[in-house]
Amino acid sequence: MSASVPAAELVYPRPTPPQSGGLIEIAPGVLWLRLALPFQLDHVNIYLIEDGPGWAVLDTGIADLRTRTVWESVLTERLRGRKLTRLIITHFHPDHVGLAGWFTERFGLELLMSQTEYLFCQNMRHNPAALGSSAHRDFYRQRGLDAAATDSVMGRGHSYTKLITGLPPVYHRLIAGEHLRLGGRDFEILSGGGHAPEQVMLLNRDEGLFFAADQVLARISPNIGVWPWEPLADPLGAYLRSLAELRRHVPDDVLALPAHNLPFYGLHQRLADLERHHALRCDEIATACTEAPRTIAEVLPVLFPRALDVHQTGFAFSEVLAHVNHMVRRGELAVETDATGLQRVGRS
Repeated sequence: MSASVPAAELVYPRPTPPQSGGLIEIAPGVLWLRLALPFQLDHVNIYLIEDGPGWAVLDTGIADLRTRTVWESVLTERLRGRKLTRLIITHFHPDHVGLAGWFTERFGLELLMSQTEYLFCQNMRHNPAALGSSAHRDFYRQRGLDAAATDSVMGRGHSYTKLITGLPPVYHRLIAGEHLRLGGRDFEILSGGGHAPEQVMLLNRDEGLFFAADQVLARISPNIGVWPWEPLADPLGAYLRSLAELRRHVPDDVLALPAHNLPFYGLHQRLADLERHHALRCDEIATACTEAPRTIAEVLPVLFPRALDVHQTGFAFSEVLAHVNHMVRRGELAVETDATGLQRVGRS
């Protein structure tokens, strides 16, 4: 995830989250479960939505023993005998899809995902060798990351397969613009790019419930990154378009139920905060590149001046490149490549 984003005053109906593994009702027929993560962003919010005789599960947490143990407790002790009905996955990141295979196999649940997220997860799981290819190494080295940092960041990529249990061979496709019926409620299916290629969100207009996944968070921006398999991508452009679409389509008075931080009221203000945050990041990059062209690695400490571990370095590098690619697309920066293949960006 990106750095903390200054937020205007939001309203938090539950200013204290449940303890890790704790389960509370955040809205009628909606349970909020918080699961621990072994990362700097140390939690993920899971929601259970009343679905007739049981509960539809929205995301799962990562595939580790601690997370499975929490789920065992929830399922045997806290749902009062009501079964699970369906599994909805918002996107392919392991803190969301991690236990999908375990849930679908153990409980016979139908898996619901967008097509792009399903296929992306399958590719990451079944083609891990691509994560260590020479083309991926060149991606980092050509943009100024030194050999040791490149090796460390690339080595992290293989951890993905250790954090998921895979996906079943059959799934139900969620398509933006269509509707999903859960119990007696009608949910509009939305999707947005930037953080993930086709992340799913759900909107119930009648009760003002907006399950925002990672797209809109109360205190931070989701990671908007460019990765080695698509080096010229413009995920920031996709993300900003998604925020504009959410402003047009989702009422301001909904209860936003995000996958991290706290549920909140004040959606449209938060959308403006996030747009302003990314505009300021672009301004910082433009200023840094005014004196002389810089590599992405040289721009990295401008946006992330604190010390970064390997996990954070990979995400920070991808985030800087996302802003640079967006600015190149807009004609604000230009890429120069020297005789050794090293790329630098400067003011156009």
